[in-house]
Amino acid sequence: MSEFGFTLLAADGAARRGRIATAHGTVETPAFMPVGTAGTVKGMLPGAVAETGAEILLGNTYHLMLRPGAERVERLGGLHRMMGWNRPILTDSGGFQVMSLTGLRKLTEDAVIFRSHIDGSEHVLSPERSIEIQRMLDADITMALDECTPHPATREQTAASLALSMRWAARSKSAFTRRPGYGLFGIVQGGVYLDLRSQSVADLTEIGFDGYAIGGLAVGEGQETMFAVLDHTAPLLPADRPRYLMGVGTPADLVGAAMRGIDMFDCVMPTRSGRTGQAFTRRGKLNIRNARHQDDPRPLDADCRCPACRQFGRAYLHHLHRAEEMLGPILLTWHNLTYYQDLMAGLRAAIEDGRLAEFAVAFAAEQGLGDIERL
Repeated sequence: MSEFGFTLLAADGAARRGRIATAHGTVETPAFMPVGTAGTVKGMLPGAVAETGAEILLGNTYHLMLRPGAERVERLGGLHRMMGWNRPILTDSGGFQVMSLTGLRKLTEDAVIFRSHIDGSEHVLSPERSIEIQRMLDADITMALDECTPHPATREQTAASLALSMRWAARSKSAFTRRPGYGLFGIVQGGVYLDLRSQSVADLTEIGFDGYAIGGLAVGEGQETMFAVLDHTAPLLPADRPRYLMGVGTPADLVGAAMRGIDMFDCVMPTRSGRTGQAFTRRGKLNIRNARHQDDPRPLDADCRCPACRQFGRAYLHHLHRAEEMLGPILLTWHNLTYYQDLMAGLRAAIEDGRLAEFAVAFAAEQGLGDIERL
C-alpha cells in the first residue's frame, strides 16, 4: 500500500493541479467531494456517484457515531465495505454538527458533551474519541476535531475559540494512528480576522499535518470576504500538502477558490438542491418545478452527459417533481453532481494548459446568459 501523499502536477498562478494518494486510490485535484453524511449520497447508488466522476466522498463522524454506531461499522468491515464504495472517503470530525446543537451541548476544555438529536441520549466527543471513531470508520482522510467558531463573532470570541481548536488539533495529532495510505488534516480557523488566520496556520504547521483545511467560511460572511480570507490564508499553507475548503459551495465559489490555490471542496448544495428541484447548468441555475418547463421537451443542459439530460426532457422532469415521484430528485441529484464533477474536470484541464484565466472568464460569461430556455 502506498503512503498518503500529495503530488503537485501543474500550476497556473495560485491555482494548483495535483493528485492525492490514499489507501483506497488516488484523487485528482481540484476535486469536489459529494456529501454522504450518513453513509450514503442521498438518492444515489455508489456506482452512479462514480459515474458522475467523483473519486472521493465525505462521511460524518457525528451522524455515523449515533447511527448505526462506529463500533458496528467497524464490525461490518468499515464504511467502504458497508456502503459499497471502494474509493477514498474523508470524514468530517463531527465538530460542526455538535456545535450547531444549540441547547443540547456543553463545551469544556476536554470535550463536547451533547445530547443526540435522534433520541436525546448523552454522548461525549473529545478529540481522542473523534479520531478513534474515524479510525473505526476506516476513513482515508481523518479531520482533527475543532470548535466551529460562530459567525458573526467578536475578535475576543474568535481568538478564544481558535486557541481551543489549536489545543484540540495537537490532541488529535497525538491520538491519530499512522498507517500507510491514511492521512490526518488540521483545520485553520480564525473567522474573518486575518492575523488570527495567520496564527492558526503557524500553530497547525508546527504540529504538522498531512493536509490542511480552511474552516469557518461560507457561514454568512459573503463571497467577497471569503475570497479575501483565502487570498490571505492559502499562500501561507505548505505547498506540498493538499488544501481543503470546507463546506463550499456554489459553482462560482469553486472556480474562485480554485484560482486561489484550493485543492478540495465539499458541499451539500448539488444534492440538496437536486432534491428540491434546483438544477445547476452551464447557463446558470433553474427551478424545474416552475410552470414554464411543463411543455418544454429540451434537456436541462444540452452539453451534459448525465441520464437526466441524455434520456429525458425538462417537461418530464417537471412532471416528476410536481407529482413528487422519487425519480425526480434522483435524476436532478445525478445531474447536479455530474455538473460539479465536469466543472472540476474543466478546472483541472485549464490549469494544466495554463489557461485558467480564460476558463474563468468563459465560465462567468456563460453563467450570465441565464436559463437555457432562451436559446
